[in-house]
Amino acid sequence: MLPEGTGELIQRAFAEDVGSGDHTSLATIPADAKGAAHLLVKAPGILAGVELAAAVCGQVDERLHLRPLLMDGAHVAPSDVAFTLTGPSRSILLAERVLLNFMQRMSGIATLTRAFVDAVEGTKCRVLDTRKTTPGLRTIEKWAVRIGGGMNHRMGLYDMMMIKDNHADFAGGIPQAIQRALAYQQAHAMAIPIEVETRNLAEVEQVLTTGGVQRIMLDNFSTTELRQAVQLIQGRYETEASGGITLDTARSYAACGVDFISVGALTHSVPGLDLSLKAMG
Repeated sequence: MLPEGTGELIQRAFAEDVGSGDHTSLATIPADAKGAAHLLVKAPGILAGVELAAAVCGQVDERLHLRPLLMDGAHVAPSDVAFTLTGPSRSILLAERVLLNFMQRMSGIATLTRAFVDAVEGTKCRVLDTRKTTPGLRTIEKWAVRIGGGMNHRMGLYDMMMIKDNHADFAGGIPQAIQRALAYQQAHAMAIPIEVETRNLAEVEQVLTTGGVQRIMLDNFSTTELRQAVQLIQGRYETEASGGITLDTARSYAACGVDFISVGALTHSVPGLDLSLKAMG
């Protein structure tokens, strides 16, 4: 299901790309020409964005027909064909770059997410994304995380209260920040989750003493400290490990018994998956 606002996002992408017109295609391709193309996979990974590609084509020209051969979430290898696209040749060329830009980005995110999910397989730990997303593209980047088997953290500042170190420092401490967050929610008749970032075991103790939250983030803890924190919390609150977790270290963090690991790299620095739309003879 397309995330809310996807139609407007596609419109903005075409406004950016097409401008006053695709003059190359208008000059070289007859108006009545029909064509066919297929989406060729050029690197191994997880496919994401097929549903979005269909929406892109629908906005370009209702005469375009996209026939999926592989679905979102599929493992792909070089030379795989994800879908075929038939219809007016000019429209295929108009859709090409916007379609590829979305799919390459989404597939890269899904591929890295699946690698992290595989790395923690067999533990109870789930992989979370963060708000470190491309401005304007958050909904589709977080969609790609879900396709890759991960879970979304909060979508924005509005659907969860996360009391980070700066909030606590500005508020005068973790207890004060939690108490103010609870009072704010009561005053505004709100009921959204509260998570608190902690930097050491002493701060974990402060959260446990104060209470009233749903999740404790254990930021930049060593695995030894992480195990101690999990034992201290004893399942009273959800636990999330964060801070510099890589594919090489993900399993060691997950094995400490945390409920989640959050990984900013899923969206802030992932390479796109190499895909190409090629004309069929």
